[in-house]
Amino acid sequence: MYKAYKFRLYPNDRQELLINKTFGCYRFIYNYFLDKCKNNGYQKAFDMCIKLKELYIEYPWLKEVDSCSLRCAIFNLEDAYKNFFNKRSNYPTFKSKYKRQTYRTNCIRSEYKGKKYASIELDLKNKTIKLPKLGLIDIRGYRKLEVINGDIINVTIIKENTGKYYVSVLISEIETLKEKIKPKSIVGIDLGIKDLVVTSSGKKYKNPKELKKYEKRIKRIQRKLSRQVKGSNNYQKTKIKISKLYSKIKNSRKHNIIRIVNKLIKEYDIIISEKLKIKEMSQNHNMAKNILDASFYKICNMLQYKSREEGKYYYQVDTYYPSSKICSCCGEKAEKTNDLGVREWECDSCKSKNDRDINASINIMFEGLKYCFGK
Repeated sequence: MYKAYKFRLYPNDRQELLINKTFGCYRFIYNYFLDKCKNNGYQKAFDMCIKLKELYIEYPWLKEVDSCSLRCAIFNLEDAYKNFFNKRSNYPTFKSKYKRQTYRTNCIRSEYKGKKYASIELDLKNKTIKLPKLGLIDIRGYRKLEVINGDIINVTIIKENTGKYYVSVLISEIETLKEKIKPKSIVGIDLGIKDLVVTSSGKKYKNPKELKKYEKRIKRIQRKLSRQVKGSNNYQKTKIKISKLYSKIKNSRKHNIIRIVNKLIKEYDIIISEKLKIKEMSQNHNMAKNILDASFYKICNMLQYKSREEGKYYYQVDTYYPSSKICSCCGEKAEKTNDLGVREWECDSCKSKNDRDINASINIMFEGLKYCFGK
């Protein structure tokens, strides 16, 4: 099982300079061979790696950076073409120095006189990581983790638009999942915009709507950016301000989702949610911004892998199951709930008063029981 751990990097001046050089060389190799493929036809990564040796002679400054990272640029280009050929993405585009910068390098292992060596080493006790050409760099993250069992496959160095550096370490771990527990509690959850998560037990987790909080400030700074000279120092400073705001929104949203998911995993053994098609839902232009800001996919994805790690159960009911229309008391279908403005309604059959979201979550829970014990 592969698992990635992301840490904040704190390079010194020399390391920062070399990292930025590697970004430039990585980008140069990717764009160089992409241009060749566009003009002369697609080439395999093996053929491009042979031509890479000739570029070292023509451009000697390529020798200053990690050679493995340059080969990774070629293999990344090959993956981009494979995704295009298999219709998973659009045609590869040139990399820009004005966007988020990344480069990847593989961990190379060797053995000499009975002693094992690795080009990448992670030390969580001293909070350092050893990277090729860069040496030891201070890192922060995963404070409660003392050791990671598994082999390092590769690392990806990232420089965000805010100027912060991160490293994502891919580990090959032996899958040590907990045995499936004997379930004692179950919950159905309804995902929404007004309340982000509503449980069948009646608990509601508010949607903080992070984007709406900073929308006016973002608009004001973007208007300021449009009036400035493109490429000037003030232009770059304003761009960093915008990036920091978006970073703040992303981190706050992620923190809120992790808090909710951890609470659900801790309290319940079986969790059932609805399977949402975000792409179709976001085509509604009146609600698209709020739907994407809610990050429904991230919530479901996190519930899935965390429940698997803890030995618990997670199921998703069919996308088109009418959870909001059915009365959870008698099973009668009500068409009045087609209007999203109807938050509470009375069943014409049994006269029970239903909260729209709680009623939906109860229906999702009962529908999910079919997946637990078979239809």
